[in-house]
Amino acid sequence: MGTLSIISFLGFTLLVAGIAWYATRKTNEKSADGYYLGGRSLGAITIAGSLLLTNLSAEQIVGLNGQAFSEGILVMAWETLAAIAMVITAVWFLPKYMKKGITTIPEFIQGRFDENTKAILSVLFLIAFGIVLLPTILYAGSKAFITMFQLPETLGISETACYWVCVWSIGLIGIVYAIYGGLKAVAVSDLVNAIGLLVGGLLIPYFGLIMISDDGSITGGLAKLWSENQDKFDVTGDVTSSIPVGTIFTGMMIAQMYYWGTNQSILQRVFGAKSLKEGQKGVLLAAFVKFLIPVIVVLPGIIAYNMFGAEFTDADASYPELVRRVLPGSLLGFFAAVLFGAILSSFNSLLNSSATLFGFDLYKKFFKPQATELQTVKAGKRFGLGLAIVSMSIAPFIRYAPDGLFSYIQQALGSLSVPILAVVLIGILTKKVPAIGAKIVLIGGVLMYLCSLLVLEPNMVNGALANAAAEGITDVAQLAIIKAEAYPHFLHVMGILFVVNIIIMLVVGLVKPKTTVYVPKITDVIDTTPWKYAWAVGGLITLLVLSTYFIF
Repeated sequence: MGTLSIISFLGFTLLVAGIAWYATRKTNEKSADGYYLGGRSLGAITIAGSLLLTNLSAEQIVGLNGQAFSEGILVMAWETLAAIAMVITAVWFLPKYMKKGITTIPEFIQGRFDENTKAILSVLFLIAFGIVLLPTILYAGSKAFITMFQLPETLGISETACYWVCVWSIGLIGIVYAIYGGLKAVAVSDLVNAIGLLVGGLLIPYFGLIMISDDGSITGGLAKLWSENQDKFDVTGDVTSSIPVGTIFTGMMIAQMYYWGTNQSILQRVFGAKSLKEGQKGVLLAAFVKFLIPVIVVLPGIIAYNMFGAEFTDADASYPELVRRVLPGSLLGFFAAVLFGAILSSFNSLLNSSATLFGFDLYKKFFKPQATELQTVKAGKRFGLGLAIVSMSIAPFIRYAPDGLFSYIQQALGSLSVPILAVVLIGILTKKVPAIGAKIVLIGGVLMYLCSLLVLEPNMVNGALANAAAEGITDVAQLAIIKAEAYPHFLHVMGILFVVNIIIMLVVGLVKPKTTVYVPKITDVIDTTPWKYAWAVGGLITLLVLSTYFIF
């Protein structure tokens, strides 16, 4: 890492820290609203920046570009369909949530069902954060820095030791930010980093296209990329791909609606809005930017494939390797600082949400019902610290996941996203389904998915491969098809189980309906007047997404 890289890295990192401190110096972090929701003072632009940075971190940039390196543009479905899910969240979910003045999604579930249902949901969120999301953020960030700066050679230690050093360094800095800063510090630093990440993220394809071009121009690079990698520009994935085309209409949208419509770490940014109107504007602005994000999280992966070729076997390392090769020293330090900020942003956001969930939904119920706000906030901070240490201990082992980083994240989250989305939707749409129906689905839905992923799928795939071996089939491509067809894709499984979970809850509601009719409470904490252009802007974004998808 050259002197210029170090100077630009430290300069941008200190700038972000200084801006975050200045913006939050008057916020009362000792109150629950101040620490967890930034004093309900966030505007649309801050919300949009925070949403994008919470979502767009190293695991997204490194993992999705790694999949694009292997499979091409079809993986942009994770981004394009996210924009549609965000539109639905803005125009339908947010008015229903914010009129109740809630702080957490489990708090909404408590009002609709009961306290024990809320506790189960909170535990599921915390498991997802501690075992899946926090470790993958730390791992992806470490992989990026290890590859970009060739740290094993620079530090003279093994690659394994590098992962432990990077994971714990990032984690410890993130703990200071999140545990002691509160939501507003996270959100403000997110906004600055979001601008930096968009600028830095666009520099990678810019320099990459110029580098592969025969005439040193972007258009020349695009023409070469198109002519030499036609197979990478087909969005209709076959049965062996990570996104077979049919999954777009089943589990893909379920995963997106869970993430953007019910995920605490995302919605906490919006619950901190000064009004429903500002919240809707923030989500829709983020949705429009999300529609453009494939330029940052998909296109570089295809450029890397053109540059390195199929012999480069570590797909998840393709993006940081591309960054290392195309960026000048001064910009490499700036991009490293931006990426570092994005990693901290996602890590901080999840830790802040974990502290919120534990403090509000578990500590006051099971540990100290008479706790003051200050005691609740302190308990949340202590829990966040413990969860961070657990995630830092898990992160280095993710490098051994067989199907790549991004696939690991989506498959692991499937066990939680299906039942949580089902319970929230039924909670909103019905008034007679009782708490026992939600509890059955929250516990049974997770067990059904895990049974499918860990028991049924391996047995059926191994059986199909054994039959193929008995028939003398040895062709690799043919075996891949046999393996893929032996059991439904995990996104199809999510779609099937979602329908099963909905049916279970409706049947329980018919057999044992709720005796007291649920009447939603209306808040006067903030202005809940919706933005009058929300539906029109949402419709325009949806049309843009669909038209782009059909072009390819």
